[in-house]
Amino acid sequence: MNPRIYGKNVVITGASSGIGEQMAIKAAESGANLVLLARRVEKLEELKSFLESRYSNKVWIHSLDVSERENVKAVFSAIFAETGKIDVLVNNAGFGIFEEAHLAKWGDIERMFAVNVLGLISCTQMVIEHMQKNRSGHIVNIASQAGKIATPKSSIYAATKHAVLGFSNSLRMELSTYGVFVTTVNPGPIATNFFEIADRSGTYVQNIQRFMLKPEKVAEKVVAAMLTNTREINLPRWMNAGSVFYTLFPRLVEKVGKNAFFKK
Repeated sequence: MNPRIYGKNVVITGASSGIGEQMAIKAAESGANLVLLARRVEKLEELKSFLESRYSNKVWIHSLDVSERENVKAVFSAIFAETGKIDVLVNNAGFGIFEEAHLAKWGDIERMFAVNVLGLISCTQMVIEHMQKNRSGHIVNIASQAGKIATPKSSIYAATKHAVLGFSNSLRMELSTYGVFVTTVNPGPIATNFFEIADRSGTYVQNIQRFMLKPEKVAEKVVAAMLTNTREINLPRWMNAGSVFYTLFPRLVEKVGKNAFFKK
């Protein structure tokens, strides 16, 4: 539970499944009003019905493809008309495809950057001036441990998440004088349908299944941090320790961890 978000308006992209869905449930438990965004509106309708049957919060839903700039503008204009205020924006929409760089299809590369990076920036731009004016608000960007430690077969996905971290770190400094918080969430592998697209062979999931995070646990950590000045949420801790070690000793980690990295 997070009493700070009681009665506040929380917008979540990619809310139709995985940690997006779980964050919506956890935020509803804390009394937040929700704006749920995703491409699959039928999934959002199911989630809206589920939440409204259990909680008294207000729930709005909109179909949104974050990679379509005009769609983003129209949807956020509708959100402000409905709610009057956005207190928390969670940029959760994203996907990955694990493939060696020379085999990656150009269309997949463009789509990953369009959704993971440009879509995130596009949604963020919609709320910045609003939050600056109110001198309050929280932007939560779902990144990845892949943004801290790159591994083989995820060069494009890792590049998008490195971009998210760079954007977030700069934005955090820009908004610090306005009382607006910026948090990056850097989870390791999560047991969601993300890997139905990312790991088409199923090999990676087989190799790391015992280490995968539960989506509800990640969501719980994120919701608990809403409207707090939290710089990063890194999960699991041992994996983040590895990324710190990698920053300090990159050549050693790449040499020692090479075989493990290729288990995708």
